[in-house]
Order: sequence, then structure tokens, then C-alpha cells
Amino acid sequence: MGRGSIYNSGGIVPEFCSRCILEGVRCCSRESEASWEEVIEQLENQGLTIPPNLAIDDEALGFWKAIAKKWPTTQTQRCWVHKTANVLNKVPRPMQPKAKEALHDIWMAETRDAAHKAFDSCVKCFLKWCLLQYV
Repeated sequence: MGRGSIYNSGGIVPEFCSRCILEGVRCCSRESEASWEEVIEQLENQGLTIPPNLAIDDEALGFWKAIAKKWPTTQTQRCWVHKTANVLNKVPRPMQPKAKEALHDIWMAETRDAAHKAFDSCVKCFLKWCLLQYV
């Protein structure tokens, strides 16, 4: 199995592939480092011989620790769905559609430069509201 990405559900997305291959599912009572190490070991036992390029998670600390320990070369990224939901929870309801669109413009950007521009636009758009709330 080639390098790709892993989402904390155990899904693997090989590079240059448009489909998701579910490699493993494990029912755990907690999201501890030990539980995630078991998931990683299961994936390795099923043939994952090269660590993924990218691991995406909803910020479960056990997942991050297990990835760092078992696959130290794998880059990590916070899940944009969870990140967006957390941001929208802090924004007044009438502003949420505009905020959601601005956040989507960031993570859906075609290039890193376009993402930086979308981020700057998002900040400018909501800076006044943030200053009123937190200063």
C-alpha cells in the first residue's frame, strides 16, 4: 500500500486517487494513545508498510500522540469540518452563513497562495466583529 492520508476513522486515501479505501475500523471506549496505537498496528498488520503523508483528526490528543510515536514523519492536520464547526459556534447566528463561506474559501483554495488570500479576506471581514467582542 502506498503513502497517502489517514483520517482518524481509519480511512486511507492513497495519493493521486479519487476514492477512499476504508482499511480498518475499531470500536474503542476511549480515544487514548494506546487505543490509537492499536488501530495503527491493525493497519500495519493489514499491509500498510509506509507511513501516510498526512494524518487528519478532530483534535483527539491520543491520536496525535500515537501518530507522533508510530509515524514520526507523518504530517498532521486538524479536520476542517470540526474546525469550521468550532468557529461557527463562536459567531452570532446571523453571521454564520457568511463566516462558513469565508472558511470554506480558505480550505477549498486551489493553491497555498489562494488560501492565504482567502484567510486575509476572512480576517478583514470579521476583524471588526472580533474586536467588539474580545477587546
